[in-house]
Amino acid sequence: MNNLSQNISNEFISVSGEMAQLTREKDWSKTPVGDIDSWQQSLRTLIGIVLNSRFPMFLFWGPELICFYNDAYRPSLGKTGKHPSILGMRAEEAWIEIWSIIKPLIDQVLSGGGATWSEDQLIPIFRNGKIEDVYWTFGYSPVNDDTRKIAGVLVTCTETTEKVVTKQKLEESERRLRSLILQAPVSIGIFRGKDFVTEMANARALQMWGRTEEEVIDKPILEAMPELKSQGISEILEGVYNTGKIYTAAELPIQLMRNGKLEKAYMNFSYEPLYNSAGTINGVMAVGSEVTEQVASHKLVEESGKKFQLLADFMPQHIWTADPQGNLNYFNQSVFDYSGLTLEQINKDGWLQIVHPDDRERNIKEWMEAVRTGKDFLFEHRFRRHDGEYRWQLSRAIPQRDDNGNIQMWVGTSTDIQEQKIFLDELEKQVKERTVELVQLNESLKKSEERYHLMVEEVQDYAILYLNREGIVENWNTGAEKIKGYKAVEIIGKSFSNFYSEGDRENKLPQKLLKMAAEQGKAVQQGWRVRKDGTLFWASVVITAVHNEKKELIGFSKVTHDLTAKKEADDALKDKKLELEQKNRDLEKMNKELQSFAYISSHDLQEPLRKIQTFASRITEKEKDNLSENGKDLFNRMQASAERMQSLIDDLLAYSRTHTLERDFQIINLGIVLEKVIQDLNEEIQQKNATIDNLGLCEVNIIPFQFRQLFYNLISNSLKFSSPERSLHILIKSEIGKGSKFDNRNLQSDLNYCHISVADNGIGYESQYNEKIFELFQRLHGRNEYRGTGIGLAIVKRIVENHNGIITANGNPGKGAAFHIYLPAPGN
Repeated sequence: MNNLSQNISNEFISVSGEMAQLTREKDWSKTPVGDIDSWQQSLRTLIGIVLNSRFPMFLFWGPELICFYNDAYRPSLGKTGKHPSILGMRAEEAWIEIWSIIKPLIDQVLSGGGATWSEDQLIPIFRNGKIEDVYWTFGYSPVNDDTRKIAGVLVTCTETTEKVVTKQKLEESERRLRSLILQAPVSIGIFRGKDFVTEMANARALQMWGRTEEEVIDKPILEAMPELKSQGISEILEGVYNTGKIYTAAELPIQLMRNGKLEKAYMNFSYEPLYNSAGTINGVMAVGSEVTEQVASHKLVEESGKKFQLLADFMPQHIWTADPQGNLNYFNQSVFDYSGLTLEQINKDGWLQIVHPDDRERNIKEWMEAVRTGKDFLFEHRFRRHDGEYRWQLSRAIPQRDDNGNIQMWVGTSTDIQEQKIFLDELEKQVKERTVELVQLNESLKKSEERYHLMVEEVQDYAILYLNREGIVENWNTGAEKIKGYKAVEIIGKSFSNFYSEGDRENKLPQKLLKMAAEQGKAVQQGWRVRKDGTLFWASVVITAVHNEKKELIGFSKVTHDLTAKKEADDALKDKKLELEQKNRDLEKMNKELQSFAYISSHDLQEPLRKIQTFASRITEKEKDNLSENGKDLFNRMQASAERMQSLIDDLLAYSRTHTLERDFQIINLGIVLEKVIQDLNEEIQQKNATIDNLGLCEVNIIPFQFRQLFYNLISNSLKFSSPERSLHILIKSEIGKGSKFDNRNLQSDLNYCHISVADNGIGYESQYNEKIFELFQRLHGRNEYRGTGIGLAIVKRIVENHNGIITANGNPGKGAAFHIYLPAPGN
């Protein structure tokens, strides 16, 4: 094959990219698929599609499932591992670590069981120097060879490891958060949506609400607890949901329906907004605790001072009082027990010494603001315990007023909230982490979706679209526009039955295909489809059912491949096949006629010649005395003409036998054939005083009878055209080598040949006749000078061609001639 034809045949791998270059450079003759020039057109088309696609694709081809892949798939193989060694490798060797997983999928496709589809499946592979857990979303689809039989599996895939790992981390985070909430020492409830549907409530919340889990979960909280509607809770929830501002309340009185009756309870709580991954508020979290007993304690403070102090000293909470100007003047026994300080120490160095240094400045500011405005004091700060540990406290002070509204004193309490604070801090941390993970997952999913859509959009050889359950088009890629002619705005929202012919629509073929896909998971069909302009194209269609996590059918994916060119090629091939069958029948008829001619030539034509020769011989012998010299000369000419005609018939029969004889090939050493020919020509060789040197001949796969004829004709030719001025010398030799070694542009450069040369020192001929001497009836010398019919070398050429070989000749006037034969060597 010359360079131009090679360039044309290899155009399908002429694209840029690493894998195209590796495909071009690989020696495919050493693989089961064979040299690239021998590949089927279907394989060339598939490789062209794979290499041109920006969507990750992998191809298993042939009985050995030889591996091909493109640049988009390349990153999934990692930095060290399978790339590029698996290009051209058998699948079982290339994917040994996952062969047990993918072999059943490949077998299903190859056996005609249809394509497969898997989402986020764990398939560990060897890459980056180790076995890695890798998640894939992929489909295995059958591909056909030139005979339209399944010959391989096309894999379209995308790696989803990042998405799956992020999702797993998020799920683990949610599990930790849920566990933390359920075990929290405070009540927690989570309400979703504008209706504030209860998503979660821990045991403390249910106990505080006086409800069971069945009474509140998955129900709007205001419907599950209708007593809250008239107490302002609805307005608080809506305010947090709409503004995002945290609402905090302390010792808020709430009427709750407990044990079948309304009870008054006091609550400390906060309502905080919950955000989704997009940063939008989609719920409210309520954290609180019941402080009814503490409030009752406050009520007791409003007794007499003596009773107050007596009671306060028995309270486990820190209780303190201050004058109207905010100067603390009383601490109950709990303060001294907790701090380890005496009253003298507190009076000397001040009560702020037990407050954490980081909290003191703000503590003073908030306390003085409350004293100035007369509003309740509410502050969280840390108190140093006698062992040096700081613990969080919730301090609250209420002004006590006279009948005129003047502040007479401040009564305050400090409650240990260390456990709640730790929990809330951890809860806040978990919420923040979960929010960050949600954002990361959303970004990952967004990028993954963008990459997927970009890859789908880049695929121009396939129409890829998404249909809803009724067959309405909801998604449209560039390949669909190219193949079907519609722009996205023209077809989205319309039925995919627009692509079918009127007859197919009348027969309800679109609906039947959707039903088949819904019931069997997939529908595969080939047929004529209609473009926007009304023209038809031959399409291969795969419709796959798409399900949600609950296994419910939500739509269909539809992939269409335009096979019009292949259809036309197949139809043309069928026509050519019929034409070839007719020509074969005509050729058989011609062969029969040729055999009849050969029979006539060998019997009916030769019989009159034998009689002419016989009668002429008898007349010459018996009537020679009665014949004049002129008569004798005429009889001699008549006999010579009959002999020449006899030779012509014999040579024509020999030439025709090169067509009709059975071709029984054998691997044999040419030296054995040559020795038999030399024995047959021994008398002529001695007459010419000729020598024949055999320098060694190779073994070739030949028809022995025909090669005896070849050597016989070549040596006879040398004997016939020997020079009278010197003894004839014939040199015969051979060698084996690549076609590129020999000076003949018609040889295939990477094929081994046996080169046989037969050279003599006879009369030679002009080089302009190098090709003409092989023509039938061609003579370079007069009949009177050298006998012969001009058929011998034509027979030689025909024999060489019967062996898929090439023969050339070159002559030199007065110096001799040489013949060069090139035969394919055994083992190619």
